[in-house]
This record gives sequence, C-alpha cells and structure tokens, in this order.
Amino acid sequence: MVSWADLFQEDTMSRRVLMVLGVVAAIAVVVVLLQIASGPVSGQAQSTNPASAGPASKTPWGEPDLQGIWTRDGEVPLQRPPKYADREFFTDEERAALDSQRTDIISREATEARRKRGTEQDVGGAYNQAIFISHLRLGKRTSLIVDPPDGRMPPFTPEEQKRRGEIRDYALALMQATDVCKSRLPGCELGKYAPPSPRRAEVPPYYLTGGQGAPGGGGGVINRSDGPEDRGHSERCLLAALPDFGGYRRIVQSRGQVSIFYDVGQGQGWSRVIPITSAPHLPASVRLWWGDPRARWEGDTLVVDVTNFSPKSNFNGSHENLHLVERWTRLDAETIAYAVTIEDPTVWTRPWTVKQELKKQDERANRIFYEPRCHEGNYGMPSLL
Repeated sequence: MVSWADLFQEDTMSRRVLMVLGVVAAIAVVVVLLQIASGPVSGQAQSTNPASAGPASKTPWGEPDLQGIWTRDGEVPLQRPPKYADREFFTDEERAALDSQRTDIISREATEARRKRGTEQDVGGAYNQAIFISHLRLGKRTSLIVDPPDGRMPPFTPEEQKRRGEIRDYALALMQATDVCKSRLPGCELGKYAPPSPRRAEVPPYYLTGGQGAPGGGGGVINRSDGPEDRGHSERCLLAALPDFGGYRRIVQSRGQVSIFYDVGQGQGWSRVIPITSAPHLPASVRLWWGDPRARWEGDTLVVDVTNFSPKSNFNGSHENLHLVERWTRLDAETIAYAVTIEDPTVWTRPWTVKQELKKQDERANRIFYEPRCHEGNYGMPSLL
C-alpha cells in the first residue's frame, strides 16, 4: 500500500510543504478566523452559508456568479503514484487508511521534535505540524494531473534536462566546501566535499526566484550572499506562482472583468485582474509577473488565456514561455470546478492538465486580506548579508 509520504514526495508545487520524517507532505493552510464580513458587489446578494445546497446563481448582468471565498476540499498530490496509474479516484477505505497514517506521523513528529527540552532541537521543534489547528483530509482524486491519463507530468525536453543539469552542477559547486557535503547530508547527494569552487565568482545560470523546486526547477537559493541578487524571492514573500493549486482565493466580479485575490499564507498574497474582452494580448515585448490574461465566456465556463509571463516568473522551471488556459465553472452553490492546461514547449514534451474542485467558504467566519503584509525580509536584508 502507498503511504501518505509517498503520495507527496514528488509534489514541489503544494502551497505549504513541511518535512515529515524526511519526506515532503502537504498540509492545509490555516486562514485567520475573524468575525468581519466583506461587502458584496453593489446590487448583489452575498452568500453566507456554503453548506446550503442549491443551483449556481447569476450576476445581475446575467453571467455565472463565481464570487466568494474558495479553497480546495482535500489534499491531493500533483502527480499520481505509479500504483494508481490507471485510477483517477481513491476508494473511501484507502482515504481513511492514509488519513490515519498522517495523523500518526504528525503526532509522532511533534513528540520526537520536542523531546529534549531546552535544546536547539526543542526550539526548532516548537514550530511543527502540530501547531496547525486543522489538517485537510486526503482528497478523492489520486492526482491533480488528469492529462496525461496516467496522472504524471510529461517528460522534460532535452533542452530543459540540459538546463536543469547546469543549474544542479552550479549549485553543487557552490556547496562543495560546506558541512552539508562534508557530512553527505541531503542536498549534496550528487556533489563532493572539496575546497571552495572558483565558480563562486560566476553569475548564476538562472534567476533566483526561490523555493520552486530548487535547484533543478530553476529556483531556490545558492550558497552565496555577496549581494541582494544572491537572495531568493521567498525572503521577500514573492514566492507565489501561477497557476496556484492551494490556499484560499476571493473572487469578485464586475461587468467586463473578474478579480481574484490569492491568500498564500504567512502574510503573502497577490491579486489578478482579468479582463473579459476580445482584445488581443499585449505585445510580446511586455512581460508581466503573472502573465497577461484575456477571458471569455463559453457557456457557463470562464475561459482565461494567459501569456506574456516574465523571465523572472517561475512555475516549476517554466518562465517566459509559459502558456495557460484556465477554465472556471460554477457547478452549484458550493462548488467551482477549476481546470488549467499548462504548456511550455521549451520545458515539457506536451501540454498537461490539472483539475480540482474548490469549495465555498463562510464569508462571515473567514477574512482574507486584500494586500500582502509580509515585509520583514526587506528590513532584514542587511543582516542577511
């Protein structure tokens, strides 16, 4: 039987990842509960009870109503474990067994990390998975990826494999004089322990976006702090990428546009304003962090075509050539079906598609801030250097 850890050990795009017994496990992000309700768009009633069943509503101007606070209803790995290659869904028994495994892991990890009171290990263990109020159950799907049919990301192109090899070699060269390589710790498996490399004087072969599958994914950090350029964006709370498969989002509609605010946790968040228009995309010379969106309605589905990403954008190694086609469909009063087809011919050998269901949240009990609050990384830069 596949374990909980096996499900998520390849998933580098989960919104919050924590180390569980040496492997990566995705957990739910806690949204602050405050008794503050946000006002609806003028002329529109506001839903306050996500549990009430009923058909999807329309806006006063006749479009499907996507508004509200939404989040995923369960933890689902990005890629499907090979054991479930021909299965899109878990059985209820499998979900219950895997959830029980995770509960045991969290309890054991919390206990073991706090065992030596007053030690550095004790202080480090004070911030572990046990502090989170709740954990989402395993979702029904065996993977977020639904195409290719095996639920696996397509192979990388030869060009991308070469690029990732260059990134890995550079990162390992800068690490070779560290205790990580001396002690053969994780992160230096393919490296060696040696005197400082002359490559420390080189310009990095990739932009330091930070954290997204580093170093192979083209993000992360390097073992050098000669200037702010050597520090990753995660320290400035700019880690969010599009598409986003976790966290909470608030959707607000008006005539001719849709606004989506993504709350990605710990003071981080960002907004998209998506025009509903037949106008062409911006010129190729204009590049944006989250791309240039153009939306249209196809029946009850909002289709968003996104191009013109910045070279500094990073989605699992894809940068300025990333192309997304998103589909937002309100299924009923409680559910939005979200699907996105991801394409970059310089990174993957074929397009691939992710699908997930988003559940409506109680807007009286949940509050999402409308701007990020994380700024301490900028103030702390002199000390970091």
